[in-house]
Amino acid sequence: MLATVKGYYEKGKITLKEKAPVQTKTEVIVTILMEDRPVHAKRIPGAFKGKISIPDDFNDL
Repeated sequence: MLATVKGYYEKGKITLKEKAPVQTKTEVIVTILMEDRPVHAKRIPGAFKGKISIPDDFNDL
């Protein structure tokens, strides 16, 4: 049986946020999720003003 339980790792310890669905000693596999924060270029307000247009009949069926 496979089960996923969310938790966090801090100072050498793993703390589960919910109760594990087992009652006896069980082998586990731990996957560490690294938070890679994407680098976003700063948006320039109004950068496309005058460059994009919507046809008059865009929303007509």
